[in-house]
Amino acid sequence: MKFGKEFTSQMVPEWQEAYMDYNYLKGVLKEISCFKKKNAPLPEVASTPNGSLKRRISMYRAFSGLQSRFSFKGSPGKTDNEDEEVILVSSLQQEGSQGHHQTMFLMSSEQGGEYEMVFFRRLDDEFNKVIAFYKKKVEEVKDEADKLSKQMDALIAVRIMVDKPSIGMPSDQVMMDDDTTLSPGSVVPTHIRSPGGSHMEAIQEVEMTGEEILEEESTSGNRDKEKRNLMRFRPSPIEILDNVKINIDPATPISTFKNVIRTSKANSKFSKDKLKKAEEQMKTAFVEFYKNLRLLKSYRLLNVLAFSKIMKKYDKTTSRKASKSYSDMLDKSDLGNSDEVNKLIERVEVTFVKHFVNGNRRKGMKHLRPQAKRETHRVTFFMGLFSGCSIALVAAIVVAIRAQHLLEHKDRDKYMNNIFPLYSLFGYIVLHMLMYGANVYYWKRFRVNYPFIFGFKQGTELGYKQVFLLASGLSVLALVASLFHLDMDMDPKTGSYETVKELIPLVLLFVLLLITFCPLNILYRSSRFFFLRTAWHCLCAPLYKVTLPDFILADQLTSQVQAIRSLQFYVCYYVWGNFKTRSNTCQDSEVYKILYIVVAIIPFWSRFIQCLRRLFEEKDSMQGLNSLKYFSTIVALVMRTLYSQKGGTFWRVMAASTSGVTTVANTYWDLVIDWGLLQRNSKNPWLRDKLLVPHKIVYFVAIVLDIILRLVWMQLVLDFQELPHLHKNAFVAIVACLEILRRGLWNFFRLENEHLNNVGKYRASKSVPLPFNYDEDKSM
Repeated sequence: MKFGKEFTSQMVPEWQEAYMDYNYLKGVLKEISCFKKKNAPLPEVASTPNGSLKRRISMYRAFSGLQSRFSFKGSPGKTDNEDEEVILVSSLQQEGSQGHHQTMFLMSSEQGGEYEMVFFRRLDDEFNKVIAFYKKKVEEVKDEADKLSKQMDALIAVRIMVDKPSIGMPSDQVMMDDDTTLSPGSVVPTHIRSPGGSHMEAIQEVEMTGEEILEEESTSGNRDKEKRNLMRFRPSPIEILDNVKINIDPATPISTFKNVIRTSKANSKFSKDKLKKAEEQMKTAFVEFYKNLRLLKSYRLLNVLAFSKIMKKYDKTTSRKASKSYSDMLDKSDLGNSDEVNKLIERVEVTFVKHFVNGNRRKGMKHLRPQAKRETHRVTFFMGLFSGCSIALVAAIVVAIRAQHLLEHKDRDKYMNNIFPLYSLFGYIVLHMLMYGANVYYWKRFRVNYPFIFGFKQGTELGYKQVFLLASGLSVLALVASLFHLDMDMDPKTGSYETVKELIPLVLLFVLLLITFCPLNILYRSSRFFFLRTAWHCLCAPLYKVTLPDFILADQLTSQVQAIRSLQFYVCYYVWGNFKTRSNTCQDSEVYKILYIVVAIIPFWSRFIQCLRRLFEEKDSMQGLNSLKYFSTIVALVMRTLYSQKGGTFWRVMAASTSGVTTVANTYWDLVIDWGLLQRNSKNPWLRDKLLVPHKIVYFVAIVLDIILRLVWMQLVLDFQELPHLHKNAFVAIVACLEILRRGLWNFFRLENEHLNNVGKYRASKSVPLPFNYDEDKSM
């Protein structure tokens, strides 16, 4: 693989604009190469006298000395052969500003020298951009290290307080259990403080920077004295808690209610349960901080390598020897010489291993550096096998229907009304999984960082092959069952259908639920549990803090209304109906009709409540508008369902008007808010400034498809002209599948827009809430 492609593939997607523009500089070198091939240099121009070169160097250095407001450092020394000195690189430091590197090209009088001057100007721009971004990120991780250090101080104090409460207490009372409150104690003995002191020393290493370490090494004579002075003024672990309050986000609905009822004084008390949650938060914070440090380290090394490669390419193109001078400057710069990130990485490893995994380094590094999941040929093999079997089974079902003339059978309506809805559930699930697998494929192809956006634990996210494997496996089970169940003839002796066959859909549903909730570490347990946890958050909204996976999944469920209604039909058919004769009357009851509306409202209601919680927490007016959009959708859904149940002009008008309003609102929100398209003044007319898909026509096709599919869904519920010779339930299933296809299309552009928002803010790691609040933090 060429370096340019390898360089692009290893970039942090959210920091892509901050990297050196290798391809542009490579293009400039191509122009220089073409110019040199077309225009051979004149002899008198090609050979530059030593005197003129000396004069240019001396004039440049004299000019540099006259600039008193600039400080110059890093200029290369005089070489043995001055004819080979092509560039002079200086670091200009203006008062009150950051360093600015400038390269002076000494051969500008040669033919084509203006091309090389352009190259070095752009090279300087790229270098200054990279080093400014790197310095900014280093300062950010330093600040983050200081915060983590203070958090660890508080965590160690709470550990001492909770594990050994009799040896010392903060000034306030400490709640140990739900029923036990301990009064303040006295000073902590020295033999008990010593473990805390060692903890503090370890954490103190985390917040030390490279400059502090160099200063410490340069003043080794006074190091012991300064350390004793620091320890003298450092507060003991227990005294730290006087200015600390615990801040644990509610993790369950019950804890949410308790958090609302309790006073602020109660929230500041420490217990074993809160200590455990604080340790989990700190563990997550360290893992994310460590990930950010590794990304920053990779950023530095990749850019250093890119500058080295482009200078070697310059030497090869121009037959000069400028790379050594530039490499010397690069090695002396903060980008090439900085070791702060490496030292922070080492100290985070030491701290994490010591305080979170009981000194087990292998276990600690497994948490800090989770291994990426390896793709195996077995997954590809079974995916292909199940996909081929699915296609063959579909063909077999079509042949069986044609051969037995089942479309003209007298019991066709009974089958379509009772059996078809049972199997359509699995069709909806398989289709949604196929769309998700296609989304994963294209997200990966266009470098959308979907694992970071969804918050997947590193190394546990499913690739498109794994998703297709699960979808094809489920489709094989459902198609085999439906083929075996493709029987419309009743037993003439018993006057009923075979019980074993009639229970096949129920058994298949039970198997699917058993696999989903299986606690064993098989069939991608981490992904299954992530899905179940997120689904539970959606169901219990607004009792959980709303995260992006929560409302994305709730949006997926709004496109699975027919699947949810199919689950309701399972209960109706097998509990209150007579599955042996394929008949049921519960669909005619008023209770069923009411539940038919309620179960369809659940995902929309979940999104409505989520938007309201985000409105109150984030004070974002857009969330209020979004909640109104979902509320209008609920009203339209109720009106459409009532029209389908009761008919009549009144309900038809109500359904048409509410559906028209919510369709316009939802379509506008899809295109403008969720996708970020239809921007008039963008660089790409009627799209947006940044596009990941290179072909603009794809976005316009997606816009048209989204509008059409929104109208198709409205066509179904308004009972427009149906296709001839097609059963009503089959038509409902087709339109439900079109809605799932629309949602799959929506998913890609929604995450693309979210990814670009992260790119614009250079967010490549999660912001983890910290468990402790210091009083001085609130006063600032």
